[in-house]
Amino acid sequence: MNWKPLFEMQQKLDQYIQTNHHVTSDQLFEQKILALFVELGELANETRCFKFWSLKPASSAEVILEEYVDGIHFILSLGLDQGFIVDQVDHLPFTGDLTDLFNQLYRAIDYFRDDQTQPSYLTVFGLYLTLAENLGFDDQAIQAAYLAKNEVNFKRQDEHY
Repeated sequence: MNWKPLFEMQQKLDQYIQTNHHVTSDQLFEQKILALFVELGELANETRCFKFWSLKPASSAEVILEEYVDGIHFILSLGLDQGFIVDQVDHLPFTGDLTDLFNQLYRAIDYFRDDQTQPSYLTVFGLYLTLAENLGFDDQAIQAAYLAKNEVNFKRQDEHY
């Protein structure tokens, strides 16, 4: 998938938010990292992959996809802030279950927090795409869900969310 159009859309949203809230991207790195951790946790919660004590099934694919693209927003935003705008991102090989993959992502995000380099960023992005694959989402589904959520996010800003 060509990620440039989504980076461009995210840049417009980020600029809109920053203007509305009188902040700059260089003030927001730690907040965006924490937001990405939170979104990843919300996504894990919807998959219920770690809830060995419960028989309740995972949320619907639609709900899981919406939570997934919330994380894409922050990954793109972090890439923009660091100047890591890329056309293509490779899924990373991974063996293990969803819980292992979520835990690996937490470690990768924390590592990127300390090592703000393009290879660290691409590891986070690549693992996140691997997560999508493991959840059954293809590039077209991700892009469509991102477009829909981006529109919602603009509307929320207009409504003083």
